Amino acid sequence: MQSGQAKWTANSMIAGAGGGLIASVATCPLDVVKTKLQAQRAVQGQASYQGIFATVRNIWLHDGFRGFYRGLGPTILGYLPTWAIYFAVYDGIKTAFGEVPLGVQPPPHERLYPAAQPKGYQPVMREHSWSLHILSAMCAGATSTICTNPLWVIKTRFMTQSRDEVRYRHTVDAALTIYRTEGIRAFYRGLLPSLLGIAHVAVQFPLYEQLKVWAQQESEEPLSGRVILLCSAAAKMTASVATYPHEVVRTRLQTQRRPLADDFSSDGMIKKYPRGGIIYTTQKLIRKEGWTALYRGLSINLLRTVPNSAVTMLTYELLMRHLSSRTP
Repeated sequence: MQSGQAKWTANSMIAGAGGGLIASVATCPLDVVKTKLQAQRAVQGQASYQGIFATVRNIWLHDGFRGFYRGLGPTILGYLPTWAIYFAVYDGIKTAFGEVPLGVQPPPHERLYPAAQPKGYQPVMREHSWSLHILSAMCAGATSTICTNPLWVIKTRFMTQSRDEVRYRHTVDAALTIYRTEGIRAFYRGLLPSLLGIAHVAVQFPLYEQLKVWAQQESEEPLSGRVILLCSAAAKMTASVATYPHEVVRTRLQTQRRPLADDFSSDGMIKKYPRGGIIYTTQKLIRKEGWTALYRGLSINLLRTVPNSAVTMLTYELLMRHLSSRTP
């Protein structure tokens, strides 16, 4: 059984990395626009925030086509291990409780069973698949988030740096510069709201699994690519709308490098605020910009994440089918 689980783990990592690679390249321009919208701050004398089309036009006029792929390097470096780790943990937990991985069609009347000791609680998980899927999604989300948070900090810095400041030359230069000027803690800025975002996958993946079950009732054949895309898109859209505010707070935390204007008191001293904390950042965001700021960039986020998720899941499931058919 251990060799079987090792086989699924290796296949899951390969398929997850492949899905992350294709999706990151395909949707990078939308990711750049979304990140810039999230990171905009209210500035005195600035009439309003730039909208989606104004942001796109601004990037095109000042940076050209390459501007839409700023941060692609760390994005790819982030998505590959993120999805490789995520799917390996997600499918690993599922197979430990007797379920086959995503994208694998179980043989008739056959299930995976682990060693004897877990059998006492196996039936509970099999009867309550939502519990198993939520547990798998949350553990996988926490593991991948902790392991890859430094890469996402670098990616966010690349995408949001202004044209008036010295730009990072490349990913390694960004990593070294952040480490020298801000220390190791800077790479984990925004980690807590990212971990709070585990609620996102706790909604997305169980819903995706359930939508697939409902779709599979119509046929004994493996689900078509179109059905997988629809199920993934519906699950991702629902999860994104429900948990989006944490992404805005996380982006603000990741882009904090110096005190903002309203962090200073009238005598020029920095106010004694717990700067950088989730509560402080959220309260300040709502006080200065209103509740709608928590959903700034949602439309472009949906335009990016829904096709990104659909492409990732479709690529993953097709690769898993291919790998499982070739692996004894």
